[in-house]
Amino acid sequence: MPKVFITDLVLRDGHQSLIATRMRTEHMLPICAKLDNIGFWSLEAWGGATFDACVRFLKEDPWERLAKLRKALPNTPIQMLLRGQNLLGYRHYADDVVRAFVQKSADNGVDVFRIFDAMNDLRNMRVSVEAVKKSGKHAQGAISYTTSPVHDIPHFVELAKGLADLGCDTIAIKDMAGLLTPTVAYDLVKAIREATGLPVHNHSHATSGLASMVHLKAVEAGASIIDTCISPFSEGASHPTTESFVAALAGTEYDTGINLADLEEIAAYFREIRKLYWQYESNFTGVDPRVLISQVPGGMISNLSNQLKEQGSLDRMDEVLAEIPRVREDLGFPPLVTPTSQIVGSQAVINVLTGGRYKTITNEVKLYMQGRYGQAPGTINHTVRDLAIGTQEVITCRPADLIPDEMDKLRSEIEDVAKTEEDVLTYAMFPDLGRTFLQERNADKLTPEVLLPIEAKNANSSTRFAADEFRITLHGETYHIRLTGTGHGSQTERPYYVSVDGVTEEVFVEALNEVEITADGSSTGKAKSTNKVSSSGRPRPSHAGHVTTAMPGNIVDVLVITGQKVKAGDPVLVIEAMKMENEIQASISGTIINLFVVKGDSVTPDQALLEIQPE
Repeated sequence: MPKVFITDLVLRDGHQSLIATRMRTEHMLPICAKLDNIGFWSLEAWGGATFDACVRFLKEDPWERLAKLRKALPNTPIQMLLRGQNLLGYRHYADDVVRAFVQKSADNGVDVFRIFDAMNDLRNMRVSVEAVKKSGKHAQGAISYTTSPVHDIPHFVELAKGLADLGCDTIAIKDMAGLLTPTVAYDLVKAIREATGLPVHNHSHATSGLASMVHLKAVEAGASIIDTCISPFSEGASHPTTESFVAALAGTEYDTGINLADLEEIAAYFREIRKLYWQYESNFTGVDPRVLISQVPGGMISNLSNQLKEQGSLDRMDEVLAEIPRVREDLGFPPLVTPTSQIVGSQAVINVLTGGRYKTITNEVKLYMQGRYGQAPGTINHTVRDLAIGTQEVITCRPADLIPDEMDKLRSEIEDVAKTEEDVLTYAMFPDLGRTFLQERNADKLTPEVLLPIEAKNANSSTRFAADEFRITLHGETYHIRLTGTGHGSQTERPYYVSVDGVTEEVFVEALNEVEITADGSSTGKAKSTNKVSSSGRPRPSHAGHVTTAMPGNIVDVLVITGQKVKAGDPVLVIEAMKMENEIQASISGTIINLFVVKGDSVTPDQALLEIQPE
């Protein structure tokens, strides 16, 4: 038997880290037979952000993906990443939901459950571990590794002992941001092995450039299993390369027993598959030692860059990366892993884009400050806590103890569209998104994001030219016109400086709409309005009473009605942006005279969402 086993992550964490979790099931299945014959300890293929991405972007049923993979991988254990009491959503669920989700995951094909909690709060992992053991599957307890003034090896060893006491079969060190150093990895693995006697599974992202050295020292210290990824989806924000480690350990006492030539066939397949997802590639998924300070995990960086790109703010990534450690310290140094990575990351983005720290505070930060996610590792900034929740009570019990059973209520709420218990659980993870998904599925109207053809990438990279000198004939008169300058392109109304038959003129042009242009300079016919009334029909903000959003998103709730009086700072809307819910406050005191949105609307920062008449 090999002395070191390998779990390959190409079907989950590899593409989550490098192409924003966008790989489709249809591109996984053709290679599964070859993956199944390699002899991996497991293949991580479900959980993490894949459930969300399937429903939100790919319009795939995540349960169907799991069942198809199970059928295609009869010989290899399928591993999933489970967020303890958060499951695969972004809040805590009742214990009956956790038990039902674990059982259905096991029924549909999951063999190994890697269970973690973003706060490393063992209370939030207990029910998941119990449910996995009851299902007869493998429970792997994961320690979310991080560095801070309150995290050290004795701290993590105590966590490992607690996981062993819960009944975990193996212990995983989950180094989601690539913060482990080789020396610390050796000492940590050795200490956990000695304290628990359980096999240790090492998981380390390559973002900082340290992961391969970390894996080797972990193996030397007694780690039994390591996480790697096939080369087309390895390194950078992903993980060390599977082929490289098989070669490095071949012929040693740690030989994996895997045939390198067989891996090359798989690598060749995924090399071509990755090309199909070029539109999700990011400049922020390579080796970046700045992660040792920002601690942004590999699974988050590609999504974060993609979200900033969608908001037209990718140029502010450095500001966001600098703000994340400050927010993390304010929140008591939580490890940055879902959902705390989203909680901290979203708040950092809002702090940067709104131009004021904690000017807007997400609902999830408010819940965090109340203790609803568990015990913070360090001391929370009380000034920020006061801004977030004022004098509201901070709980100290296990958060789920305050959540009554939910399954019957969930079944009742979604019975009109749910066909299976799995459908109910999809709705539980993402109520609004899940309902829409199920409705569209039942109506056979699921439409995934468009994968742009590779030709479009080549067209985007080619050099293009624009005319700046013209000869115009109007009513029989011919004019020689040359464009000599213009105002900023972001302005809808801007000056143009032109020379008309040698005479310089300044003209003001207001753009009323924009059309999409192809590589050859022709119009596609698609247009968007740039007028004072947006294409949605909502007015553009023009005075203090117009309430807007700092980030694009979807309206989750409308908290006011026309005619209602509000005070400046009162919550008036709830928007989901970057997978987090944010309250939008009244900009001034007065009376609501216009509502321009309803629940479910997509909105952008250049739209007025409602109008307040000042007092």
